[in-house]
Amino acid sequence: MDEKESEGSRYRTVARLGEIPEGEGRAYVVAGRLIAVFHVDGRYFAIDDTCPHAGASLAGGRLEGRVVYCPWHAWRFSIEDGLWMDNPRSNIRTGCYRVRVVGEEIQVAVPEDDSAATGSACPGTGPEGDDRRH
Repeated sequence: MDEKESEGSRYRTVARLGEIPEGEGRAYVVAGRLIAVFHVDGRYFAIDDTCPHAGASLAGGRLEGRVVYCPWHAWRFSIEDGLWMDNPRSNIRTGCYRVRVVGEEIQVAVPEDDSAATGSACPGTGPEGDDRRH
């Protein structure tokens, strides 16, 4: 199920509930983009899967709370907004995406054009399907 959004994005189904274990992430190709979806504290978060440092898959990184460690060089990124946590003043970040749950489907909002994902905080969502801000 896809649904157009007013911000120029479309929600796209990436997985079903239960496919991403709590405390883990999975990588998906969504509309030509590599996106990592994480399941933390009963909520889902989505950021670009590719580390901006050396290109590693962030979905395979170690999670500590709402921070993922790049598996190659241990750079830390917030899964809430994609910000590089080792030097937040640098403003280095991955893109982040809105997530919602509709029925049994986990959906990610992806821009319809080639524009970058939003750089501000992206709300995660709980199993109820409402986009809840942190």
